[in-house]
Amino acid sequence: MHIGEKLAEAHREGKPAFSFEFFPPKTAQGVQNLYDRMDRMHELGPSFIDVTWGAGGSSSQLTCEMVNVAQTVYGYETCMHLTCTDMATEKVDKALEEAYKAGCSNILALRGDPPRDNEKWQAIEGGFRYALDLIKYIKEKYHDHFDIGVAGYPEGCDDQQDPEILMNHLKQKVDAGGTFIITQMFYDVDNFLSWVDKCRANGITVPIVPGIMPIQTHAAFLRRANWSNCHIPQHWTDALEPVKNDDAAVRDVGKGLVADMCRKMMDHGIMALHFYTMNLAQSTRMVLEELGFISQEVTPTKKPLPWRQSLGLSRREEDVRPVFWKNRHKSYVARTQDWDEFPNGRWGDSRSPAFGELDAYGIGLKGTNEQNVKLWGKPESLKDVADIFVRFLQGDLKSLPWSEVPVTDEAGPIIQELVDLNRRGLFTITSQPSVNGVKSSHPVHGWGPSGGYVYQKAYLELLVPPSLLTELIDRIDGHTTMTFYAVDKAGDLRHNAPSDGPNAVTWGVFPGKEIVQPTIVETISFMAWKDEAFRLGSDWADCHPAGSPSRQVIEEIMDKWYLINIVDNDFHSTHGIFDLFDGLQVQNLDSTLENSKPTVNGHTPKPLAELDGIHKETNGDVLHAVPN
Repeated sequence: MHIGEKLAEAHREGKPAFSFEFFPPKTAQGVQNLYDRMDRMHELGPSFIDVTWGAGGSSSQLTCEMVNVAQTVYGYETCMHLTCTDMATEKVDKALEEAYKAGCSNILALRGDPPRDNEKWQAIEGGFRYALDLIKYIKEKYHDHFDIGVAGYPEGCDDQQDPEILMNHLKQKVDAGGTFIITQMFYDVDNFLSWVDKCRANGITVPIVPGIMPIQTHAAFLRRANWSNCHIPQHWTDALEPVKNDDAAVRDVGKGLVADMCRKMMDHGIMALHFYTMNLAQSTRMVLEELGFISQEVTPTKKPLPWRQSLGLSRREEDVRPVFWKNRHKSYVARTQDWDEFPNGRWGDSRSPAFGELDAYGIGLKGTNEQNVKLWGKPESLKDVADIFVRFLQGDLKSLPWSEVPVTDEAGPIIQELVDLNRRGLFTITSQPSVNGVKSSHPVHGWGPSGGYVYQKAYLELLVPPSLLTELIDRIDGHTTMTFYAVDKAGDLRHNAPSDGPNAVTWGVFPGKEIVQPTIVETISFMAWKDEAFRLGSDWADCHPAGSPSRQVIEEIMDKWYLINIVDNDFHSTHGIFDLFDGLQVQNLDSTLENSKPTVNGHTPKPLAELDGIHKETNGDVLHAVPN
């Protein structure tokens, strides 16, 4: 969606919008840390983000990569900076092509700063001299595909302080195709509002977005103000000077000063705020909380679907995903990045295209061995493994090998049942409670347009030892509403699904729309997820030295246990799926794995065998269910 449209909508509705700026870090670790922070900051609900372009195009490739990741993986509406500095026409063409392919439809066209070895800005041969030239070129090449933002300077810029000349330049950029203005940072709100009035008097009617620099430390505040030559009001100095040596106090005072500035602008009809985050989250979040835009208790983002949408070029209409990747969004996007059709993608033809191979897409456990051992410890028994899962469910751990995100409030209604299963040695990977028609505005389970109702079936995915599987399948087979898939690492697949087709486990009913079914369980997807799930567990085992008790216990689970998912198709039933496990547990959890025996009501169950009505498949080669 074009940013100009988003800003116009915010103005019409009188509902403030906000956005963030990020810049390319200098190191690979810095990039990964920023991606993690961008992932978390998505939950704050920005209307868009922008990514800066390095002076002289020095970080141009990383800018393009970040735009692609932000747009495709994290689902941000992204605006890419593009400057004239050291940019020949072919470089501009390449950058625009990369943005287009990433699904980015917004560009902030800038002249840019001169390279550090040049005191004054000058165009290179075959390049562009002014942002105005760049705007005209983009419009000529891409017409209306890109919404083009331009820079505004309420207090002048480095090489031009004449306000009339700057206003004339701004008007030319807007007339050439600029659809919104983002300003240089400032702290003098009265001067900014006066400048906005002058813009309007000169016929500039497009949205104007003030650039806000939150205060991190007193030294950084002064440095950035001096760098941009912006005026610091006296009352700001008076408030910050007494606490300048206390960074926490500076942030606390600063959030109030910045929030007051924002309120004054909103009172004058400015309905969008752009935060220069400096790749940091805390100070920006503090200002947003002070303004009441977000709270510490409730996630503010309204979800159009139960999972985070990708805004990649071919994925904007995507509305179906398998439930298995519920907690590994980035992995799913990576493994389906070569699909050429959405929303149906492979759901139109359940055999093609294939999921990407694990090695080809680098899907594996994040972090170094040392980091993962520090995070999850050194389990030497099944009880140790169970304790890790329980700590995750209780919020003491933020991730598991199979989940990149912490437990959410959605698990609230079933959290005690999940904890109980894990304490009995049955390790839960993914789950969801049943939901019977809550409003789409529900703070936990809601998603989609206003005025709708959402539903979901109870779903549970977990690891179980093979000698418990016989009893568990017997119990599932005794419930006509239950369907399951179970598979081991070698591909021994068992299921009672009536067909290979999708089984919707989440759906919504909305005014004026067909029923939306965004989350499914389906055979081929489960087999693709199987490879990834067992790979993640094996990666976890490999974090420990060969022959160590930790490696042995995890490898034993991965090599011999089954991954099973169960759907209770009666969405009225809240806890029925957990009744299947009454009396099931692994005994002697404290013992070494080879001495641990699963039990059913205190008795050792029979070995796994063929069951009536249950279809067994080897290596996943045949995918036809046998009817009961």
